[in-house]
Amino acid sequence: MKPFEQVVADHSVTVLRVCRAIAGPDLADDAWSETFLAALTAYPRLPADANVTAWLVTIARRKCLDLFRCTARQIPTHPLPERPSTDPEIGGWTRDLHEALGELTDRQRTAVVGHHLAGLPYPEVADLLGCTPAAARRAGADGIARLRTIYKDMP
Repeated sequence: MKPFEQVVADHSVTVLRVCRAIAGPDLADDAWSETFLAALTAYPRLPADANVTAWLVTIARRKCLDLFRCTARQIPTHPLPERPSTDPEIGGWTRDLHEALGELTDRQRTAVVGHHLAGLPYPEVADLLGCTPAAARRAGADGIARLRTIYKDMP
């Protein structure tokens, strides 16, 4: 197995993309950190033939949901400042994508993020969703179609 530091270096950008897409720019850094902290603990027990990307995407998705549950109980006292990314590896992140992904169903959002942002093949996205690869592909196609409609209607 690779040293964990190499796993972080190899998958850092992908996990951050997933966290930004699911949790948004305000919670993405926290979700990213929580993902790798959880992964560090579980990494020694990971089978040698496991797909590390799919494993990390699963952890990231769950950590994002955990953060949503946590922050849903908090009432902010001041608005959070906008912090658009300047990292060229991430591809000029904008808040619009997070907001558009928020209009998708959870199944569609997971399929789109897993396949298009994390680069997982549909059979692995199906494992995340607990469905068949054909159903995962359908959810991804429906999500992309919905995103096209959302972006077409944007001013």
